[in-house]
Amino acid sequence: MAEVRAGTEVLYRNALSGPGDVADWVVEGPLKTGRHGAALELSGSLDDGEFGDHAHWTVWCPVEFPDGIRISWEFLPLEEPGLAMLFFAANGHGGQDLFSPSLSLRTGHYPQYHSGDIDALHVSYFRHKHQSERAFRTCNLRKSAGFELVAQGADPLPPAEDAVDFYRLEVVKDGPRAAFSINGLPLFEWQDHSGSVLGGGYLGFRQMAPLRAAYRNLAVEKL
Repeated sequence: MAEVRAGTEVLYRNALSGPGDVADWVVEGPLKTGRHGAALELSGSLDDGEFGDHAHWTVWCPVEFPDGIRISWEFLPLEEPGLAMLFFAANGHGGQDLFSPSLSLRTGHYPQYHSGDIDALHVSYFRHKHQSERAFRTCNLRKSAGFELVAQGADPLPPAEDAVDFYRLEVVKDGPRAAFSINGLPLFEWQDHSGSVLGGGYLGFRQMAPLRAAYRNLAVEKL
């Protein structure tokens, strides 16, 4: 179970026990929801063989968070291939809200997120979509807009066929610092010295079809 540290202020908690727990989240793209035991199963509703990059999706938690937070959740890959990532510190250019109607429509197509009119950090932590990713597995942190690879670490997550239980993932975002770990194992830590440090914002899950994966126990704590 994802651990919340004693004495910390919990800003948001969601058991992710089924589709009802994300009924108020903002879906962009062909998302399909279901249950995997007491967890939320997420997958794509379109065939990526037919629809290519337009078969992928993003789903946003509707709560805007401040800077200085720890995000934790549990993840279990169910069926490959595919890719999973988390967006965080996400908002529109120029301080606009992520869901401002003045921003371009987003439909799950990846370039809309990494080179469009939103700013965000995103960690891709299950990169099993393409043969080259499976042959040398890494977790990547990118800063957008601009799709800049800013940090990288080894990926300890196994193929879906070898995963026997949920893995606990954790992102820390505190000013210029971003850090990522799985099951308590630190995978990277990065300091943004660019002069354009991202602050608070929204978080969202993204998958590349045809990945099926289960999620549970999302928590956001104040540092």
